[in-house]
Amino acid sequence: MKNLGRAIGLLLCAFIGYSSHAIGGNARLASEPFITVASTSSTQNSGLFDYLLPKFKAATGISVRIVAVGTGAAIRLAEAGDADVLLVHHRPSEEKFVADGFADKRYSLMHNDFLVVGPAKDPAGIRGMTDSTAALAKIAAAAAVFVSRGDDSGTHKRERALWAAAGIDPSAYSGKWYRETGSGMGATLNTGAAMNAYTLTDRGTWLSFSNKQSLVTSVEGDPHLRNEYGILLVSQNKHPHVKTVLGQSFIDWLLSKEGAAAISGYRINGHVLFYASR
Repeated sequence: MKNLGRAIGLLLCAFIGYSSHAIGGNARLASEPFITVASTSSTQNSGLFDYLLPKFKAATGISVRIVAVGTGAAIRLAEAGDADVLLVHHRPSEEKFVADGFADKRYSLMHNDFLVVGPAKDPAGIRGMTDSTAALAKIAAAAAVFVSRGDDSGTHKRERALWAAAGIDPSAYSGKWYRETGSGMGATLNTGAAMNAYTLTDRGTWLSFSNKQSLVTSVEGDPHLRNEYGILLVSQNKHPHVKTVLGQSFIDWLLSKEGAAAISGYRINGHVLFYASR
């Protein structure tokens, strides 16, 4: 019995010691300054945040929690006060966000471009074109399969604008040659690869995408495919709990020489994915 009592006592001491360590660790984690950033899936899928955020934390001690969704969903999260900072890529929506009082200012952060990618066999005959609207018109004329994100993201908004410029309403062909995934860029590219379909993608996600199968770059170099990203601090006037000081520190760091160098320094296989605006 004495040995049993001694063993139980040792176990209790070990448990108490472990619990104290765990509680202390959790307390330290809880006390670490952090912000929440609502952003696009393209910045996450490209690996940019995995590259940038450790540098930002090393410089400031601030952690960043990313909620990566489509631009439309990210804006709705920020409007609801569920983020401190908004980082998206649809300037008209960003300017409306400011006009509606959810932010005081939009900062131009970086840019890359969109591409139309498609099967190497190129059933629509668009490979090498630089006019994106003409290319979409040829896809529609050939009834070649096109996969859309269909998720109100910045990429989806740009795609719909390009279809409108081509004078085509692709929703009339939904479920036929026009397919909508309702998913992020990575999932949509996976679907496009599986279906040997055309799709619109940002260059960052495309360069980091490993499941290309027969997909190749079909259309690039059109000025209408420029893809600009903006960053906005959610207003405390709308949501008093927003971490204004920490959020502005994140924005200021990204816009600084150090942040700009980090953005433009991120490469995959030697390719620059994003170009800092400053």
